Amino acid sequence: MKNLDLTIKIGGEAGQGLKTVGELLSYAFCRKGYHVFANQALQSRIRGGHNWFQLRVSDAAFQCPSAKTDILVALDKESEYHFKELTPDSIVVLDSKQTGPLELDPGQGRILDAPMLELAKQGGGNKLMINTVAAALVMGLLDFDPAVLFGLLREIFAKKSKELGETNVSVAKAGYDFALEKKLGEKMPDFKAAGPGKMLIPGSEAIALGALAAGCQFMSAYPMSPSTGIMTYLASKTRKFNFVMEQSEDEIASINIALGASYAGLRSMTASSGGGFALMVEGLSLAGMLETPIVIVLAQRPAPATGLPTRTAQEDLLFAIYAGHGEFARFVTAPSDIESSFYAVARAFNLAEKYRIPAIILTDQSLADSFATVDGFRLQDIRIERNLMTEEELKKAGDGYKSYLLTKTGVSPRALPGNPFCFVTADSDEHDEDGRITEDVDYTRPEMVKKRNIKAAGLLKEAKGPSWHGPANATDILICWGSTRGAVQEAVDRLNKDNPRVAMAHFEDVWPLNPSYFDFLKKAKLAAVVENNFTGQFAGLITKMTGHLALERILKYNGMPFTADEIISAFEELRKKPSLRK
Repeated sequence: MKNLDLTIKIGGEAGQGLKTVGELLSYAFCRKGYHVFANQALQSRIRGGHNWFQLRVSDAAFQCPSAKTDILVALDKESEYHFKELTPDSIVVLDSKQTGPLELDPGQGRILDAPMLELAKQGGGNKLMINTVAAALVMGLLDFDPAVLFGLLREIFAKKSKELGETNVSVAKAGYDFALEKKLGEKMPDFKAAGPGKMLIPGSEAIALGALAAGCQFMSAYPMSPSTGIMTYLASKTRKFNFVMEQSEDEIASINIALGASYAGLRSMTASSGGGFALMVEGLSLAGMLETPIVIVLAQRPAPATGLPTRTAQEDLLFAIYAGHGEFARFVTAPSDIESSFYAVARAFNLAEKYRIPAIILTDQSLADSFATVDGFRLQDIRIERNLMTEEELKKAGDGYKSYLLTKTGVSPRALPGNPFCFVTADSDEHDEDGRITEDVDYTRPEMVKKRNIKAAGLLKEAKGPSWHGPANATDILICWGSTRGAVQEAVDRLNKDNPRVAMAHFEDVWPLNPSYFDFLKKAKLAAVVENNFTGQFAGLITKMTGHLALERILKYNGMPFTADEIISAFEELRKKPSLRK
């Protein structure tokens, strides 16, 4: 039996409520137990421009968009851009009075021309309820249980007005019945089967929830897409979780305020995109010198400068690894999807505090602004490891406590300021074990430099190796990191459908990078690194760490995420090239 896999795309201008339609549909499907992956393509403007929201509904979990569109809700004429994605069974839903006439070429499916404004008025509503009509038209085409949509509308408007909720239900019924009567959805998947409902979580919200579960108590940040969702969600939970959210005047202040809170004993974080992280670099080095733990979320977008602020990229990998003046250890991880984002935060905090270092979580616009269903989060898997000195240890250390005690691992025992047993010092200048400024270049300076950097040896052992998907003996290998996993994994499954011989090696921990984790390259006949940048940053990093030169690259840098189709096409072209391997 063929798996259910349906993509619905809502195209229109900013300000037309595409997200409202998309979220209504997404929540309806996930309440019936279907998997949903939804993402957005936005222009950086408040109104106008052509945007789209797309959701992929399936009975198997996908973590990437599809290259085809089965139902296109066209709210503007520019939605013609998506006609190239249509199949013979696709349906375009539009109101020709609003968009003007749109014509399909042969093989591009059929049109449902629905008078959306008239249907809204027929149900007792107005033009503001066209979004409700649009969502209902899709539900009617699919003959999907309308009670789910009606229930959602009543919930959404419950706090505003019961009457408004019922009006929206009436409007939705008019749209649903109109589409159902047209009987255009006979070739669409059967949505009669259903399972237990699922949670639908946005990427930024998963990171915010992960922070709360990890015991984070403070965040300081300045709004910069695509990281802003983290701070806005946490700001809404300050009272419930006794959390402090400080919107600072800029990113320079953000990291320094968070460092102060961390030094005082709070688990603290900040978040920004590449441009904001650039302003944080001096503070990042300060964290290295003070050996004060902090978690930084770097949500990537296309650069340089402002670039494409509402699109996606993987361009800041090397920036995260090498940013900062001077040399000091740091941990960099790049979660692969929304569920792994939740767990990545606690791990980042634990390692930041264990080694007294900055920990950087690399996400991107595709991950931050997408939505996905999860069955739930396993809170029992979250471990909070503060690595602080106990009261007995503090008493024993007393006046002999040294904030920067030289140790074999480079990690000094950590005490918090204000405790009654010992004095805790911190200074941004070079300092001795007590934290006092020094210019001793014969012993103290070289020992402190060594201390700050030998922590990397411990981190190297903590770093996770790649997750492997596909045949264990595969010699054709797709290597990826971060959010490209979903598209690569789907590509591998499809490539292996008839003759299994391709595997995926996905890296979530990207620094430090253990060369031993790349032993699989020794048997590889074709190895290609898939990433959303122009220079192949991870491929270059692998070569630097392992000396392996024979790596192919599948790169995309137009601001859009990969689809499995693109990876399959590129990989098949690589297979045709003369091999550089033995």
